[in-house]
Amino acid sequence: MTLTKGDDYPLHQTPEPVAYAGTDRNFYDRYFFNGYAPDGSGFFAVAFGIYPHLNVADAHFSVIRDGVQHNLHASKELGMERLDLVVGAIRIEIIEPLKVLRVTVDGEGLKADLTFTGRAFPIEEPRFIHRIGPRTFMDYTRMTQNGHYTGWIEVDGVRQDCAPGTAGTRDRSWGVRPVGARDEQPHGTGVVPGFFWQWTPINFGDRSVFFHVNADAKGNKWNTRAVIAPDGSTADGLFDTDGEMVSPLEPGTRWPKDGILTIDGPDGPETLRLEPVGRFQMRGIGYTSPKWGHGLHHGPLDVEREDFGLAQCSPGQMDNYHVQLPCKVYSDKHGEGFGVFEQLILGPYKPYGLKEFMDLG
Repeated sequence: MTLTKGDDYPLHQTPEPVAYAGTDRNFYDRYFFNGYAPDGSGFFAVAFGIYPHLNVADAHFSVIRDGVQHNLHASKELGMERLDLVVGAIRIEIIEPLKVLRVTVDGEGLKADLTFTGRAFPIEEPRFIHRIGPRTFMDYTRMTQNGHYTGWIEVDGVRQDCAPGTAGTRDRSWGVRPVGARDEQPHGTGVVPGFFWQWTPINFGDRSVFFHVNADAKGNKWNTRAVIAPDGSTADGLFDTDGEMVSPLEPGTRWPKDGILTIDGPDGPETLRLEPVGRFQMRGIGYTSPKWGHGLHHGPLDVEREDFGLAQCSPGQMDNYHVQLPCKVYSDKHGEGFGVFEQLILGPYKPYGLKEFMDLG
């Protein structure tokens, strides 16, 4: 049987039932959330992915307390049903599309009930299309939205309510990305894969600022955008512009030390200074995790808790390359805000002098 709940909704993108998503085995459909108190404490993140051709769904929840990152991983066989947004102990509810969503967690000593409310209409980032040699590496669409959270998080019986002003970012992306079991087919002689990514969603008192850039191993940008979203703005009220990031590496790592972002705002150039106050390891929600990477098959249902001290995470280990740094942000025109600085560098990257696949700065 291929008919599912989605077939009763006007969601079809092909002549086939919703259970099918084209023909690329790497097709995925993903939710992401992060959040933090106004001072950057209590950082948390959620990832929830559906992989129709792999017949897998997985979900992850992470929270930082006292220098320890507590993580809950869950994976199940999808059964072709794409509208059941629950995997083990992690559930997503869409309360008001494009504005209000709820995440609940109940398992392995980690519990949460978090409601996200968007500050403005989501931005649509330029379509991400990237090839390594002749092979399609990425082809997807992503929308991003800043917002505020209410609710609570409990770690081993200790419950903490979200502090007033708890904010963060959520995104939705769908399309083609490397997921599931690794593709072992060589790219070909002379084809050197390289991937550079920076993303800085920032919350100010009355507006959001977004910037991202993808570049190849030589530093050539292939996807970038900056957007300013005043609170309450509709799609027509978003200010689309350009940005440029200058950010040295923390010595001995592939993590950013800090950053200076220059954007062209509605009232002229604006400089934003990003000062990290912490670090979140993205492998806690499946990104580059050797065991809990996105789309891997773990059987009908599997749930596992994983805790690690952030001070013990080796920057030379590849699954620790991908980070989000909670940052204080200082604007020369709009005062102080807070956001994250996400970075992932895989392979050589000429602008930083990285010549080998696992060089460190």
